[in-house]
Amino acid sequence: MLINQSNIQNLFKGFNTSFNKGIEGAASYYKDIAMRTPSSTGEENYAWLGQFPKLREWVGDRVVKNLIANSYTIKNKTFEETISVKRTDVEDDSYGLYGPLMTELGRAAAEYPDELVFNLMAAGFATICYDGQYFFDIDHPIKNADGTDGTASNFGGGTGTAWYLLDTSRAIKPLIYQERLPYTLTQLTAETDENVFKRDEYLYGVRARSNVGYGLWQLAYASKQALDATSYTAARTAMISRKGDEGRPLGIMPDTLVVPPSLEQVARQLLNNDLIAAAGCCSQQRMERDGKVDRVAVSELMIWSA
Repeated sequence: MLINQSNIQNLFKGFNTSFNKGIEGAASYYKDIAMRTPSSTGEENYAWLGQFPKLREWVGDRVVKNLIANSYTIKNKTFEETISVKRTDVEDDSYGLYGPLMTELGRAAAEYPDELVFNLMAAGFATICYDGQYFFDIDHPIKNADGTDGTASNFGGGTGTAWYLLDTSRAIKPLIYQERLPYTLTQLTAETDENVFKRDEYLYGVRARSNVGYGLWQLAYASKQALDATSYTAARTAMISRKGDEGRPLGIMPDTLVVPPSLEQVARQLLNNDLIAAAGCCSQQRMERDGKVDRVAVSELMIWSA
């Protein structure tokens, strides 16, 4: 290839097309369990977390509910990956070899939010959420129906391999993916750029600004008990029975089971055979969706590799 500005720009367009192809073809799951929120500054404050709107009969004047300021802040971080391309490869028309690499770079960019979100979920046993407790904890503060202080748990205990049950059906989700700037591909290919002048190479880099945080602990449940019909039923019962402040039912319905690869076979057997029915929970947890009965009310099984 003749090295001139036009050809270098056309090369970048081709690399960018391959990059975007990788993004579009990536299998990414973080959007299923994390609320994607835009960010316009270096950090965002989620002071409203923990508020579950509930209607009441209008008797007398309106009852104004003041939002509790929890001061939960997510600070954006910057992420990057850089690839070098030898100028001689471009001159010798060998740059086609880099196309698949750019596609893989796009795929890595699309899947990296998964790593951030799922790693944060796994860290929930020792990381603080909006109410000052660990995300998975046995003593989240709540207000009882009579106005007294109480606690609630979203951790089933145990010391084995952790598994997670989530309600992902709401606008607010168990986790948050905060995006300041999306993943984009840029280049350093000018003749006067230091990398070109000193090292005879072109640089192509991905950059993004984002971060992750915890949403509502009420929509998530973790257990380190053995994954079986008994522990699974206990987790579902705890979530479905969850009440918010003033003792109001929250209407939580778990729909996603997340397990590591070591529990995949157990999870599939649990959800697809009669283990649930044998535990006596099936008849109570049948749920009709779009005219179809979901026998255990779990629509998705996610396998997450730490």
